[in-house]
Amino acid sequence: MNIDFNIDEVLSEMTLEEKASLLSGFDLWRTKPIERLGIPSIKVSDGPHGMRTQDEKGDNLGINDSREAVCFPPACLSACSFDRHLLKEEGEAIGSEASAFNVAVVLGPGVNIKRSPLCGRNFEYFSEDPCLAGEMGAALIEGIQSETAGASVKHFACNNQETDRMSYSAEVDERTLAEIYLLPFEKIVKKAHPRTVMSSYNRINGVFSSDNKRLLTDILRDKWGFDGLVMSDWSGTDDRVLGVKAGLDLEMPSSNGVNDREIVKAVKRGELAIEDVDRSVRRVLNLVKEYYKIHENHEIDLDRDHDISEKVAENSIILLKNDDNILPLSKQEKILFCGEFFEKPRYQGGGSSHINSHSVTIPIKVCEEKKLNFEYRKCFSSNDDKLENKSFEEALKMASSFDRIVIFAGLPESFESEGYDRKHMRLPESQNEVIKSLAEKNPNIVIVLQNGSPIEMPWKASVKGIVESYLAGEGGGEAVIRILLGEVNPSGKLAETFPLRLEDNPSYLTFGRKGKIPYNEGIFVGYRYYDKKKMEVLFPFGHGLSYTEFKYMNMRLEKKRIKDNDKIKVSADIKNIGSVSGKEVVELYISDDNDAVLRPEKELKDFCKIELEPEETKTVEFLLDKRSFAYFNSDIMDWAVTTGKYRVMLGSSSRDIRLEQDIEIESTDKLPFTVGMDTTIGELKEHPEIKDLANDFYEAIESVYGKDDPDREMDIMKAMINTSPIRNVYMFNWMSKEDVEKRIAEINKITSDPYRK
Repeated sequence: MNIDFNIDEVLSEMTLEEKASLLSGFDLWRTKPIERLGIPSIKVSDGPHGMRTQDEKGDNLGINDSREAVCFPPACLSACSFDRHLLKEEGEAIGSEASAFNVAVVLGPGVNIKRSPLCGRNFEYFSEDPCLAGEMGAALIEGIQSETAGASVKHFACNNQETDRMSYSAEVDERTLAEIYLLPFEKIVKKAHPRTVMSSYNRINGVFSSDNKRLLTDILRDKWGFDGLVMSDWSGTDDRVLGVKAGLDLEMPSSNGVNDREIVKAVKRGELAIEDVDRSVRRVLNLVKEYYKIHENHEIDLDRDHDISEKVAENSIILLKNDDNILPLSKQEKILFCGEFFEKPRYQGGGSSHINSHSVTIPIKVCEEKKLNFEYRKCFSSNDDKLENKSFEEALKMASSFDRIVIFAGLPESFESEGYDRKHMRLPESQNEVIKSLAEKNPNIVIVLQNGSPIEMPWKASVKGIVESYLAGEGGGEAVIRILLGEVNPSGKLAETFPLRLEDNPSYLTFGRKGKIPYNEGIFVGYRYYDKKKMEVLFPFGHGLSYTEFKYMNMRLEKKRIKDNDKIKVSADIKNIGSVSGKEVVELYISDDNDAVLRPEKELKDFCKIELEPEETKTVEFLLDKRSFAYFNSDIMDWAVTTGKYRVMLGSSSRDIRLEQDIEIESTDKLPFTVGMDTTIGELKEHPEIKDLANDFYEAIESVYGKDDPDREMDIMKAMINTSPIRNVYMFNWMSKEDVEKRIAEINKITSDPYRK
C-alpha cells in the first residue's frame, strides 16, 4: 500500500481541532485518521523482545491475548551476548513480524540503566553499563528499521524503578545524567536514528519527562540531532500544553478528547503558539507518510524466527561456575533433574512485554528427545515458594546414586514484573532448601537459573556448576540443554554485576522510595562502584566462562602519545588454546590515571565477539576517539579530556584484565577556571597555564611558614602551603589586598574564557 500526501498542503487545510486531535491516539494502539484529508492511522505495538500485537480491544498490561508471535530472549539475556550482529539479526526478525502484522512502530527497546537489581522491569533492560546498553540497543533498532517498521527507544529518561513510577522525581546531577542515564539514548539516536523516542513516566529533577523541554528539545533534538517523533508512555502525560511546547508530539493512547480540547483552548487564548502545534502535527504526519511510503506486505515465518530466538539464547546464556569441569554433561551419565522450571520454564517477563508465544521448547521434552539417562523430581513449585515434600524426599533418598544433579531454579513470575519492584534478591526459601539439602547428599550439583535480574546465592560454594539463562525466550529450553551437553559452547558474559548481597548495591539507601529519589551514588553505578571500592562481588560485570580457553597476546597501540581530538587504533591477538571451538568477548576498558577529576577505576568503552577454532588466532581491533577518554564537565556542559596518562585495558571481564598499556593524552579543551580569594595555592600550581603566575603567592605563604627554617618538615610545609587560600597572602601582610585582587583579575583573564583555543 502506497499512500502519499503533501504535508504542507494537508497542514494548510486542517482545522485547529483536527490538528489538536492528531496529537493523541485514536485508541490504545492506533493514531487518529483524518479521512476527509486522506490521512490514515498507523498501528503501534509492544515489542522489546517480540510482537505483542493486539486489536483495538486490547489492554496495556498484557492481560488479554495478543496475536501469536515469536518470543525472543528479553534484553536481560540478549545483552549478555555482547554481539551487535546477533542483536541486529534479532531486530530484523522482529521487524519482519511487525511488517506482517501491519505495525508501523515497535515500542522498544528499553535501554534504561539497571541502577538497582530490584527494579521490577530490569528483565527488559540491557545493562548497568551505558556503553553496552547503547550499543546493543542501537544494533536491535538497526535490525528492526531495516524492515518497514520503526522503533521507539524508551523510556527517556531515568526510568529506573517501578515504585511510584508515574510521579517520582529522579534527583540526578548533570554529570551523572550525561555519563550514565542519557548516554545509551545518545548512542542510539546518533548511530541507529530511531523513528520515535518514548518519554518516561517520571520526573527528572522535578520536571516530568513529558513536559521537559530541556530533555525533549534542547538535548534530544538540538544537541543530538534527533529528527523523529516523540511520544508519551501510555497515559504518561502531565500537562499536555506544556508537553507540546516542550516537544512531546504524540500522546498515547487517547485521552478521550480531554487534552485535545486543552490544546485548542491554549492556542485560542494565546498561551500556546500555533507554530508549536504545527511542528508536532508535521512530525506525526511525517511518521504516517514514511510508513505507508515504504510498507510492504511480508510473509510471516514464525519457525524461522523461532530458530533465531534459540540462536540468540545459545549465544547469550552464561556459564558462571564450572568447578572440576562438571560441565558439559555426558549422555552416558545418570542425571537427576529437579525443580519445576524443568517442565514449566519461565522464559519471559510479565506486564506489557508478555508475548503470546509461537512455540516454547520445554527442557524435559528436549532431554527426552535426546534420550538422556535421567529422572525428574519436582521438589518445588515454579509459581510460588512451595516445597513439594513428597518428591523432595524422594530426591534426597536417591541423590547419591546419580552422577550429576541438575536443579532448575529461578524467580517465580510474581517476584518481578512491570508495575512493582522486588523487595529482596533472594530465591524462594523452598529452592534454597532444596539446593542446600541435595548438595549435602551429592557434591556434583549444577544450578540452572531462570530469572530476570541478579539473585543472592548462599549455596554458591556448595555447588560445582552454575548456568545463568535469565529469561531465554521461547527457544531457551533447547538452548540451555544444548549448552549443558556441550553441543553449544557457552559464550555469554554478564551485562550486570551480581553483588554478594542487596546491601552492597550503591543505590541501596535510596532506591524504591517515593517522591524525590536522590541518586547519591552519582556515576558510580554497578561495577563502577564495586571496582572503585575493591569490593568482593558474587560475579563481576562481563564475567562468563567457556568450555575452552583463550589467550590474549600482542596488544598494540598505534601511538603512545596523542592529542584528545586524534583517533587511535588498538589491536591484540586472541588465541583459542583449548580443545573445542568457542566464542570470546573481548572487552575494552579505559582508566584515567590522573587525579584531576573523580573517575571510576575503569569504564567499558568497546567490545567485540569472535569465534575461534582450537589453536586458531584472530586479531581484534578497536578505534578510540575523544569520547573514549572524556568525562562530562558540568561547568561547560560538554565532554572534556584532562591532560595526562590513561590506561587502555583488554579483558575477559571487568575483573579479568589480560592486557594493558599506557597512553599519554594532551587535552585541547580549555576549561574555565575562575580564581577567587578562596582558591588555594595548590589549585593555582596545578593549572598548566597559570602555575608560573602563582609563584609569588606560593613564596609569600612559604615565608610565613618558615622558608629558612632548616628543621621544618618539608612535606608538612608543602601540604600547608598548597591548602592555603589566596586571602592568606594579604592577611599575613606579605602583599596588599589591592595587589592580590589585581593579580587575581590578571589570572582570570587567562582562565575564564571557555571558548579560547
